[in-house]
Amino acid sequence: MSNNEFDQPESKPQVPATSEPGGAAPSPKAAREEKKPGWERDVLEKLALFAVKEQRARRRWGIFFRIAILVVIVFGAWLALTYGKTESEPLGTHTALVEIRSTIESEGQGSAGVVIPALDKAFAAADSVGVILKINSPGGSPVQAGMINDEITRLRKEYPKKPIYVVVEEVCASGGYYIAAAADRIYVNKASLIGSVGVLMDGFGFTGLMDKLGVERRLLTAGENKSFLDPFSPQSAKQREYAQAMLEEIHQQFIEVVRQGRGTRLKETPETFSGLVWTGSKAVELGLADGYGTVDSVARDVVKAEDVVDYTQTENLSERVLKKFGVAFGAGVAKTMMSSALPQLR
Repeated sequence: MSNNEFDQPESKPQVPATSEPGGAAPSPKAAREEKKPGWERDVLEKLALFAVKEQRARRRWGIFFRIAILVVIVFGAWLALTYGKTESEPLGTHTALVEIRSTIESEGQGSAGVVIPALDKAFAAADSVGVILKINSPGGSPVQAGMINDEITRLRKEYPKKPIYVVVEEVCASGGYYIAAAADRIYVNKASLIGSVGVLMDGFGFTGLMDKLGVERRLLTAGENKSFLDPFSPQSAKQREYAQAMLEEIHQQFIEVVRQGRGTRLKETPETFSGLVWTGSKAVELGLADGYGTVDSVARDVVKAEDVVDYTQTENLSERVLKKFGVAFGAGVAKTMMSSALPQLR
């Protein structure tokens, strides 16, 4: 035996790539190389299945949102059709309730267009034996307040056997009190805020700011007072006197309404019509209110019909949604700019 035979040991047999039972596991690289034929088709099938599921999910959500929108539209249409309606079936002997719970203006819950129809229905109801006007308002338009006051006066004459009482919770000031003065009696809480018999007109003047910014106002008018109360034009002494006289005239109208409504119950002082506001307890003392009470206590103890039926008209769903999402923002800004130049009972 030659030395080469000892120097080169016998080589071991090579293990095939595919392991036999008990052999070593193939490497990851080898496993990747030995993928089953047609694996591309499996991947494509999975992708296609996923796309179909995704499309079905989108379709289901689309159907859901369409149904939801349809429900909202149908519900809104139903509210619009039943807006302001009361039950047609007999309600039994009851006290009718109408609420004013916001600023008194040409639109909204405090407008004459909303309050007057509710009052008309409350008085006309065969089973109502009295009406409670619940007021929570800081005031507002003297025109709207005057219209509601006039309607209450008319209804009291048309239905002399149906009294109307005002119940105040938080505040009944200025235009709110202008309305309340027409009622038979006014009931308050000791801490309520009552009064503010006065008129104001507010706004802004930008002439000084325009001069600093170098802005030129280009306003053409026909009539020397056509730019009256224009915030971008200087205010003359003559225009200021005219505005003050107009406010004094409206203030006198307010005073006469309070005097006529309260009669001998009113204990006038130099400050009664100064625009001050009083607590409910002080208002009773001054004759601006008659006593303390709530809607339930007045219905039970004064009207003698403790069942209360609400005749207040409310906004329909579409109006609430539009206001909620601010669709009427531009109109609101314009209205604010216009109303700031009008006399206000607040």
